Amino acid sequence: MASLKEVKGRIATVTNTQKITSAMKMVASAKLHKAQTAIGNMLPYEQRLHTLLTNLLSGNSEISSDFSVSREVKRIALVVFSSNSSLCGAFNSNIIREADGWIKQYEYLGRENILIYPVGKKVADALIKQGYSIEGDFQEMAAKPSFQEAALLAENLMGMYQKGEIDQVDVLYHHFKNTASQVLTKQIYLPIDFSDNGPADGQKYETDYILEPSKEEVLEQLIPKVLRLKLYTILLDSNASEHAARTMAMQIATDNANDLLQELTLMYNKTRQQAITNELLDIVGGQMA
Repeated sequence: MASLKEVKGRIATVTNTQKITSAMKMVASAKLHKAQTAIGNMLPYEQRLHTLLTNLLSGNSEISSDFSVSREVKRIALVVFSSNSSLCGAFNSNIIREADGWIKQYEYLGRENILIYPVGKKVADALIKQGYSIEGDFQEMAAKPSFQEAALLAENLMGMYQKGEIDQVDVLYHHFKNTASQVLTKQIYLPIDFSDNGPADGQKYETDYILEPSKEEVLEQLIPKVLRLKLYTILLDSNASEHAARTMAMQIATDNANDLLQELTLMYNKTRQQAITNELLDIVGGQMA
């Protein structure tokens, strides 16, 4: 059995660790609240824009766009979202594992035809360690979500797609469902499939709009705007998921530290009681002698 000094030292160490994890949970919780507020402020606009686009496209098979043209996939891009720091449970490891599986799926194209845009230090470092090349550094965007930076990345991808430099763009990220659940999600960002662009609430809307100068010119401006906003939405989604995962991880670590403290305190009391009993027996034995 460990000595009283050793048990007391372990109790002090676990107590300090518990204070750290509890503080980190509070910080992550505050950041999560801020991220949820950002999503809540942005979603009504994004949903209305989405509804406007689907209404304009509904029932019109003649409308086409450079961003809806499907081609044989010879060169592909992946935008993958992770965090810059750890201590968020399986958040990063799940993304890294899924990204590695995605890359292996398209290895037949040749690595020079697989472009990877890692938004987050953890996935960037992991992919570089595995020998993959990455396109750019987006750590700042992962730390502080910015519409301007997300829009620049979206415009870069749209430009490459229009020029035929890439034939498909996929996105891989965690969708924030609630604090306890973040869903690993993979989507095709480009080309756009207009057949999947139904209203978010499943309802039908009237589409007798009067458009100036023309429907085609309005869509020419609207579709890139929707694509920029979609990438920014995904960035906010991933950011909220990161803070939710860290909040849960720190809560679990704090609870585990509390359980360990109870066990160590019980061990300390038992060891102390045994030491006192042994001292009493020594005293009684000495008097009898």
